[in-house]
Amino acid sequence: MKNTYKITTALVFALVLMVSCTKDFEEINTNPNQPLSVQPSLLLRQVIYDYGEQMSYEGFTAGNLLGQYTTALDFNLFDRHDLKSPQLGGNPWPIFFQNLRDNESVIQLALENETFAVYEGPSRILKAYMAAALTDLFGDVPYFEAFRGKEGTVTPVYDTQQSIYTAEDGILDNLNKGITALENYTGSIPLEGDILFNGDLDGWIRFANSLRIKALIRISNQTDVATDLQSIFTAGNFINENAQNAIFNFTDGEPNNFRLARLRIGDFNNFVMSETMEEILAGFNDPRIETLFRPFGNSDSGEFNGLLNGIDATQNAAVLADFSLAGTIFRENTSELDANFMTSWETHFLLAEAAERGFITADPQQLYEIGVTQAFEYWQVALPADYLTNSAPYGTGGDASIQQIITQKWIANIINGYEGWIEYRRTGFPQLKTLSASLNNDIIPVRMPYPAEEEALNSVNYADAASRTDGNSINVPVWWDNN
Repeated sequence: MKNTYKITTALVFALVLMVSCTKDFEEINTNPNQPLSVQPSLLLRQVIYDYGEQMSYEGFTAGNLLGQYTTALDFNLFDRHDLKSPQLGGNPWPIFFQNLRDNESVIQLALENETFAVYEGPSRILKAYMAAALTDLFGDVPYFEAFRGKEGTVTPVYDTQQSIYTAEDGILDNLNKGITALENYTGSIPLEGDILFNGDLDGWIRFANSLRIKALIRISNQTDVATDLQSIFTAGNFINENAQNAIFNFTDGEPNNFRLARLRIGDFNNFVMSETMEEILAGFNDPRIETLFRPFGNSDSGEFNGLLNGIDATQNAAVLADFSLAGTIFRENTSELDANFMTSWETHFLLAEAAERGFITADPQQLYEIGVTQAFEYWQVALPADYLTNSAPYGTGGDASIQQIITQKWIANIINGYEGWIEYRRTGFPQLKTLSASLNNDIIPVRMPYPAEEEALNSVNYADAASRTDGNSINVPVWWDNN
């Protein structure tokens, strides 16, 4: 009996101990500094900042090489159009997918919890914005099955660019749904973490409508967009002045300054003004050259000089002091610089093109002149009195005026160099130059290549996508590009 009693007592004690441990297990093993759920405000802020900061750097380095704003003196395989060899930029793929994944979490939180409903509109609009930039660079990409790692989908198929733009839950659909969600929101909980519009829901609606204009113009070679564009223009609820721009400011000091300011001086000095940029700015007698670039070191009269893109640095050692570096706004004074998502000047250039092509009923010259005026204001440069009459007049219409519109938009987009390259692919303007020592048979690329890790990590779907692009060729145009 005594032995039985001792055993029973021991069992009871063990059971009590087990229950107690089980009861406290979750509390004991939960790190209070690492919460299991994330507030959508924190995710929204992170997505906006991380994407804006990283893509501004990407746009200025690799994008500016492709768009021929700048050229590289060394470490320049990418500048010579070996796009599978990114150097100091040139690999935006992980930036897109990391931020689209985090943004998808915001969308799901908004859909699953009424408390977070105010986040649905902005997160849908951001998804459309980032997805458009992704597919415009690469063409067909993982989209409808992507961002579902938690659900076990780790090898998503590559969707066609056409479906990404036009299908349900695609770019245009998410912009429309985002606007509807914002217009129908009746809750009292404010939008927090919003570093673009400080919680102003009307600002997000204007942003979405400007993005709709941009998306429709981009696919206008493939589908009829006139009715939708006219409707948006007539309603007038798009970004209409620089005070409404979708931007956030960098600072002069770390950690929130423009990343180019954090490069060691040798890397910063690798990027100089391109010959293409010099000729265009000089042709317009454009005073923005003094903000965007510096006089070259060997000049004794404050002159500017550009270098033809894609030199063979092993055979032709360019002298830094003979060429113009980027302006102080990109390094010493980055508090004057913005991470640029969408602006009024870009919207007006898009509308000017829409009017010139007959998609909307409006005066294209007036829209063009508003775009130019606002672009000068954005870059904090006084517009010369005769700029729109003598230096850069609208022209006589047709291709000549389209060239003026796109070229002025190209200049202003210097921090978003990928945009300049994309618009060149769509329109042929401005006319870019043949490289000094091309590694792509003197052909200007028309898409970015899928990164090598895709072939390793998503091999079956990568192989299918590669077969549609002649083996992942950079010379196969994307769907909307039939220029």
